[in-house]
Amino acid sequence: MQTKPSSRLAMRGVHKRFGATQALKQVSFHVGPGEVHTLIGENGAGKSTLMKILSGVHAPDGGEILLEGQPFRPENPEHARRAGIAMIYQELNLAPDLSVMENITLGREPSRWGWRQIRHQASQARDALECLDHGDLPLDQPVGELSIAQQQIVEIARALLGHPKVLIMDEPTSSLTRVDVENLFAVINRLRTTGVSVVYISHFLEECQQISDRYTVLRDGESVGSGDMKGADLQHIIRMMVGREMKDIYPARQTTLGEPIFEIENLSGQDKPLSASWKIHRGEIYGIAGLVGAGRTETLRACFGLDPIKGGELRIGTRVSTQATPRKRLAQGMGLLSENRKEEGLLLNRDLADNLTLTHFKPFTKAGFISRGKQLDSAQHWIEKLHVKARGATQHVGELSGGNQQKIAIARLLHHQADILLLDEPTRGIDIGSKSQIYQLVAELAQQGKAIVFVSSYLPELLGVCDTIGVMSRGQIRACRPASQWTETELIEVAVGQDQAHDGAKEGPQVPDPGNTL
Repeated sequence: MQTKPSSRLAMRGVHKRFGATQALKQVSFHVGPGEVHTLIGENGAGKSTLMKILSGVHAPDGGEILLEGQPFRPENPEHARRAGIAMIYQELNLAPDLSVMENITLGREPSRWGWRQIRHQASQARDALECLDHGDLPLDQPVGELSIAQQQIVEIARALLGHPKVLIMDEPTSSLTRVDVENLFAVINRLRTTGVSVVYISHFLEECQQISDRYTVLRDGESVGSGDMKGADLQHIIRMMVGREMKDIYPARQTTLGEPIFEIENLSGQDKPLSASWKIHRGEIYGIAGLVGAGRTETLRACFGLDPIKGGELRIGTRVSTQATPRKRLAQGMGLLSENRKEEGLLLNRDLADNLTLTHFKPFTKAGFISRGKQLDSAQHWIEKLHVKARGATQHVGELSGGNQQKIAIARLLHHQADILLLDEPTRGIDIGSKSQIYQLVAELAQQGKAIVFVSSYLPELLGVCDTIGVMSRGQIRACRPASQWTETELIEVAVGQDQAHDGAKEGPQVPDPGNTL
């Protein structure tokens, strides 16, 4: 590929091998000044590896990189950053015990005569947050106390602070709500007008089409196509990405709801929720929409026993069981998929088999001893069923791509055979092919009579997957209706509190008749 004279960045014939795995094979693409260029591909296609080479994390085995027409080979991330290349990683890279301000300015603390200028540092951090319309985040709060979505805002703000020439965004919206996504896109458009080049990695093709100028598709470590995003056929892009047709991403199904199995009434936690109520039946997929900080994650954590419940009542079946530990919830048939797979969902230094089976050893335990062979066979079954890209059940889960890690976390719930599944952002960081598989799995579980709580910031997903959707705002579930009675606009209006004009009959928790077929 010939490098265009106007290219800010060009990567030509880049290849990289990790042991026996060929991660990249002769990948090439280029980005112009002020251009937003999307890298598209399934999990494991090589997108993140390519960008880690550009940002100095990995050294390429071959090929060349040109930055503003000059050969460039980053020695390490600091060298790349000084050259004007900033990267926002899919897996957040923050210091949880440091404050918001300290994380945003880390490595760039303003100083004079060897003394840190605290006021200037705070001003820099506040300006970066205000660019993202999150100037209200407390600068002195430890980042570890923030939600995942808020931590992602801090990560983006830190990247913007350095005024980069090339900004790499690896799944920047995976934990953001629709409102935050729009705010981020406004920032990207402002960066574009100042000549900043943006390399944008996302599995949300509608987002890519909305924000990008051009695209490059990777499949199995190779660049298989590129073009202008304007007017691009998304189905053609999907075919290049997965090598096959992708139709009916959201599975069509008819579900007759069974008896109530999971009910909360006026549930309140230490901070959030303030008041949450729902009644979920067997065979029902109950979606929860809301903005960052609305209390969705806190509600699931309280239900699972991770956070204290201060008031209200929780029933499983006909039995009241408001206070319980996670161990008891697991015994009661409840499973939780955390939105934070890196720190809460997985043991990154253990293998896939241990991660898949750690909550349910009974099928391969005899006289207190675990049959390793049976454990590996069980893990391999789920690896194959969810199409996890891995060398095998003995590979460490930390070595997998983010999307494949998410599949392992989901597989653990399926192995546990839970009757009530609390899924917090279950498709975060997962490509469109894998999402379709997850949607089909969720539909099959509902057909088997499982009750599923499905939290997502991606509104089309909620509308396409769920039977019922409740909207959380300021710690309360303010409205609940069958999914067919919602639109994206209405979901956002209720989430931001601008729904006063709606028919009052639509407000408040409403539960479909269990005899109705959806």
